[in-house]
Amino acid sequence: MQQFMVEVILPTYFSQEFIDLIPKQRAFINKHFQEGTITGYSLAMDRSKLWVTFMAKDKMQVDAILLKFPVNAYVDYMVHELAFHDSSTVFVPAISLN
Repeated sequence: MQQFMVEVILPTYFSQEFIDLIPKQRAFINKHFQEGTITGYSLAMDRSKLWVTFMAKDKMQVDAILLKFPVNAYVDYMVHELAFHDSSTVFVPAISLN
């Protein structure tokens, strides 16, 4: 498996049609989070870009997933293969009921 970073360019103006697709987009992303295909999803503060990290066998697999994005008709994207992508997760200790 290889790691990829996708830079998604969002539309300047969010039409109502685009806004209506956002819940479907989030559900799609959550499904791929659970499957382990998507490992990160970030939105720029100015809402101009998304960054999505993928674990995939090749760029063709990433492209195939991007084509299924509910918002695909409204965005442009660039796929970058990564040498590595490190991140940290916040560790929360387990709660003990004792």
